[in-house]
Amino acid sequence: MVADVSRIEAHGSPAMAARRDRFLALLGTRSIVMGILNITPDSFSDGGKFFSPGAAMRQAKKLAEDGADIIDAGAESTRPGHTPVSAEEELARIEPVLGELTRSIDLPFSIDTSKAKVARRAVELGASVINDVWGLQKDPAMPDTVAETGAAAVLMHNREGVDRDINIVADMLRFFDKSLRLASGAGIPLARLILDPGIGFGKSRAQNFTALASLAALKDYGLPILIGVSRKSLLAEPGAGPVETSVVRTLAANLACAANGASIFRVHDVAEHVAAFKVFDAIARH
Repeated sequence: MVADVSRIEAHGSPAMAARRDRFLALLGTRSIVMGILNITPDSFSDGGKFFSPGAAMRQAKKLAEDGADIIDAGAESTRPGHTPVSAEEELARIEPVLGELTRSIDLPFSIDTSKAKVARRAVELGASVINDVWGLQKDPAMPDTVAETGAAAVLMHNREGVDRDINIVADMLRFFDKSLRLASGAGIPLARLILDPGIGFGKSRAQNFTALASLAALKDYGLPILIGVSRKSLLAEPGAGPVETSVVRTLAANLACAANGASIFRVHDVAEHVAAFKVFDAIARH
């Protein structure tokens, strides 16, 4: 049954809807920089650095000052081998921070979660985008939650495990077809959806590079594409130790993806990406 759109719209606050629409209106005009705010003790790159409310506030303000177009807040690490946490734990981490952030920083915020309960509360606190690393397919309540809150949504491709023998592009297309069916069934407007190939999730190193090189296959959906490769180990030389991938490597990957049609870039190093994309976009528009 398709949801009643008039009922859906009543759930989203005017402030949330305004920030959502402001964010969506930017898409296609230039490269969009999404700053990462990990309110976690165990994220792969900066786990623990911004876990306290004060540190999270300071980092969010820095991301805004550096030029982020949107800030993506997450309270559960999704790195390989992470320890899952309950919705209650996620909420305990996000609630002391998110409401204050959305009141004090005039930017759209997204919530990085696959739990409908967390997503709904985050929108109540002012988030305008739900960034679901399982593309509406993990929590059965997520499609209706996105629809009822009126939030935009990022649908990321994911797999329970790595299978080196599959055609990863075909797998992504099957996954997104299902995610979009779920979205349609819940009454989520297509104009509020974004696709993410899920780099580093359920893929071998070779499959990650295949996914990055095959963005054209996703463009047929006619939806914006988000890329999240920031500081990921797959960008390092094979056999390299567990060192933080340099911003240069992240920039190289993101610029290549921009040239292939991606429009949103989820990054730790906001200032560097803002500067690089100003040059890229100036050349691309010339």
